[in-house]
Parts: sequence; C-alpha cells; structure tokens
Amino acid sequence: MSQDYDHDLFVLLHDVARLIRVEADKRARLHGMTRAQWGLLLRLERNPGLSQKEIADLLEVEPISVARLVDRLAARGLVERRADADDRRIWRLHLCPAATGKLRQIKEQRDELADFVSDGITRTERETVINVLLRIKRNLLATPAETIKESA
Repeated sequence: MSQDYDHDLFVLLHDVARLIRVEADKRARLHGMTRAQWGLLLRLERNPGLSQKEIADLLEVEPISVARLVDRLAARGLVERRADADDRRIWRLHLCPAATGKLRQIKEQRDELADFVSDGITRTERETVINVLLRIKRNLLATPAETIKESA
C-alpha cells in the first residue's frame, strides 16, 4: 500500500514546523542571535523569575544548554541571574532593560514571519487551521499513555 506523503497529516505537520524553525533561525541570525535565545527572552518576558530548570523544560532542552544560553545573553547585558530567596542552589532569571529593544525586534520578525507563512490564506482559513491544531493539541494532551496499544 503506497502512502501519499504530500497529504499525510503527520508528515505535513513535521515539515511545516521544520520549515518555520529554519526560517526563524535565519531571521534570528540576521540579528546576531539564535532562535533558542529568542525563545528564552520571550519566555522570560511572559514569566519573569523562572529558574534555569523551568526554562529548560519549556524550551525542551537540557539545563546545561540553558546555562550556556544564559551565559551568552548575560554577557550581552540582556539577562541576569538572581539567587532564589528560598534555595540558594537555584538561579532565577530576569530580563535586563537592554532586552527591551531585542524583544521589539523579535516581535517584528515574528509578525513578519506570520505574514509570510500565511500569505494567500484567508482569515477564515487561518482560524480553521488554528482551531484544528488546538483540537489536535487537546487530543494529545488528553491521551493517557496506558491507552496506547502495542502492535503485534
């Protein structure tokens, strides 16, 4: 049985996500940053004071990778580490004032990328895609691991 991969939902989701990441990487490099650095700054803007471990979980990377990202961002004066009030082993991350300009650039690039990838797509089509993806996400989050069947 042959599979039409051009119309396979899983292949399409994977390919589109990869292509968006590649495009975002290009845009970040033009601004002397990486997509991972952008992601860290955006997460801290939304949730100041996260620990390096919490950021690692959100970015789906190892804590050592976050430590290196933070080292680079701290060297540029964009992020600072502050000791946790209750546990001195934990560093809380906060944006520095210099991050404001970078966040503006990130948001501009994000808006441009959204316009680029949705060129030719109507508002109704975009809302439909978003609603379908939200439904897929809810389904995946609601699926307990024990309901997955093994193949024979």
